[in-house]
Amino acid sequence: MPQTGSIRLQSAFRSLAFRVIAFSTIWAILALVVITTVIAALYRQASERGFESLLSAHLFNLIGSVGVSPTGQLTGSPDLGDLRFSIPGSGWYYSVEPVSPGLKGEIRSTSMLEKVASPPLAQVPFNSAFQRSYQASGPQGQKLQVLESEFVLDPQNRAARFRVMGNRSELEAEISGFEGRLLGYLALFGAGMIAINAVAILFGLRPLGRVRAALAQVREGTARRLDGSFPTVIEPLANETNALIENNRRIVERSRTQVGNLAHSLKTPLAVLLNEGRAMGDSRGRMIVDQASAMQHQVEHYLQRARVAAQRDSVVFRTPVKPVLERLVRVMAKVNPDKVITLSARDEPMIFAGEREDLEEIAGNLLENAMKWSRKSVAISASLIESAGTAAHRFQMSIEDDGPGIPEAQTREALQRGKRLDETKPGSGLGLAIVADLVKEYDGVLRLEQSPLGGLRANVQLKCAE
Repeated sequence: MPQTGSIRLQSAFRSLAFRVIAFSTIWAILALVVITTVIAALYRQASERGFESLLSAHLFNLIGSVGVSPTGQLTGSPDLGDLRFSIPGSGWYYSVEPVSPGLKGEIRSTSMLEKVASPPLAQVPFNSAFQRSYQASGPQGQKLQVLESEFVLDPQNRAARFRVMGNRSELEAEISGFEGRLLGYLALFGAGMIAINAVAILFGLRPLGRVRAALAQVREGTARRLDGSFPTVIEPLANETNALIENNRRIVERSRTQVGNLAHSLKTPLAVLLNEGRAMGDSRGRMIVDQASAMQHQVEHYLQRARVAAQRDSVVFRTPVKPVLERLVRVMAKVNPDKVITLSARDEPMIFAGEREDLEEIAGNLLENAMKWSRKSVAISASLIESAGTAAHRFQMSIEDDGPGIPEAQTREALQRGKRLDETKPGSGLGLAIVADLVKEYDGVLRLEQSPLGGLRANVQLKCAE
């Protein structure tokens, strides 16, 4: 299972759609993270500036609301216009404390139940505007932002310390709430954007899938070229592929023409040699006939291999198996009326991924060999090879007889070119060798076994067209 998962992961990484979607997704996530960070930082800066501006306005309002009585008592009823300064423990407080000698009294907001300590001047000094700002802990555990200033109240230069305190915990909670909502909205937007982007990419790459399907049809032999309209980016690829397919087809046709020409040019000289050898009649004539026949079979054999090799890497042909076997059985039955031939082939679609002539050559040689060595009966069967309950992309063809058979130790020897295990029967010894070479050219499997009928059974496995 881990190895299968690794293979699937590697296959996904090699996918163009996966790469584009992954890259765009990573880019979108990074962009959204940067946008979220920038917006949150800007909102925090704006909120803190607004908070400080509010405290500064309250401070000036407080300074303007306080005075000194003739007896040196702090007087005034500050109204800062914010109800939070009247709610006990709200975190919004103000206080006015005397600093100069001869100044008495203290003014606090009704919300301030306990005094809030201030740091030493050495730790937090006043700025050029005679103000200082610092954070402190409130009576209810809140985090307070304190804006403090000392101001002269009368001609006698008596000064008081004015402090306005705001609940910074509320500010932090508001900023955190905004960041949470911002993150949620941008995450929702990002998910939608990534989904739309993935759909757009997959839709944009659909023409490549059509090209792949068209190539599969060409490979299976159901089409001869890539047909259909493609986007301008892919159309040159389709045109070049069609040109390559046509070039391969011309190569195959040219090879076939040359094979035919060669066969035709050798046909007459070999026929002359055979006729002359038969006319001589003596041992020298028989030797000439034997050698000319061997040459003829060798030429046919290698021409057949050349034709198969020329077509192997080109367009895949499609040949129904059952009709070919039925025709061969009818022919052999007429030629050998004294023997019984049975054919067992299911009515399932068995399509050989090759040319009809090659299938006829394979089945015909095996059937001819079985007819020659059988005593009375020959059986042929064909079926799809099943694996785990599903049809695989191969079919099996078996041809068996009730003849003497071949010992297991000699099966490999029987496949050697020109090798005849029994010289009493006519033949060149090339039939099984030709079959073996053709099966090998199609990446098939040929096995010679002992038949339940008593003779030889030849099992051939070949690829099916998809």
